[in-house]
Amino acid sequence: MIAKTKRATVYLEEDIHKALRLKAAAVEASMSDIVNDALRAAFAEDAADLTDIRDRVNEPSVSFETFVTRLKERGEL
Repeated sequence: MIAKTKRATVYLEEDIHKALRLKAAAVEASMSDIVNDALRAAFAEDAADLTDIRDRVNEPSVSFETFVTRLKERGEL
């Protein structure tokens, strides 16, 4: 099955473009395939983060100031 594709214009920093082009040649893949794979990986990580956040919604929160104060009180700072 071939995935449907959509053309997009993306502006890359010069060094990023060069690295992408070199990697594509080295692994014998298209630059589009590498970018799509990287975006899929980033979105999968985002999905995992969102799941973790949802799973921890009922945990009590502690402010940074309180956390650091407690560390100092216990002699850990």
